[in-house]
Amino acid sequence: MPRRSRNGPSTLPPRPDFIALEQAAQRSGEQRVAFLSLIGDLNFAWSNNESMFIYVLMLLLDTDEAAAAIVFSTLNTTRARLDLAQRLAKIRIADRALRAELDAVIEAFSAATRLRNDLNHATFVVDGNGAITHTQSMKLEEARGRLRFGTRRPVDQARLDEIAAATQELYALNRRIWDLLPQLERGVAMS
Repeated sequence: MPRRSRNGPSTLPPRPDFIALEQAAQRSGEQRVAFLSLIGDLNFAWSNNESMFIYVLMLLLDTDEAAAAIVFSTLNTTRARLDLAQRLAKIRIADRALRAELDAVIEAFSAATRLRNDLNHATFVVDGNGAITHTQSMKLEEARGRLRFGTRRPVDQARLDEIAAATQELYALNRRIWDLLPQLERGVAMS
């Protein structure tokens, strides 16, 4: 990455014309609202699923809901919560099929989490008409010993379809978790 000198030209991007962008955004409102609504629906479905892991922890820890919620909120990342659930399952669930189902649920949730994180931790690229054209990942990626600043992905129909499909998968996953809870309850009691 070139360094700028004190007297040399700036390497910063040009400052946006915020007034023009805000005016253009009003004209592109329908596209923006549709895209942001999909992200909102994804977040809604994702959050409802994440909170279900309180009950998974409650059963695996053999405790009450309040204590499980304390453990859940003390672990400050989704990954830590899922890791704990998987580790507890290894010592608390003897039935391999039941443990495999919990692992499958966690993997499905983890896949949706990657998309959610990508969208929630992105910079949105806006064109001169105010339309959101791309997302720029805020994640640093390393490949062949070189660091690069995240991936830029277009906000096109394929991306919108990907988000909508992931949201529907999360709705189905929520039902799957609800169906799994009584099985976990029985499986933990038997171990």
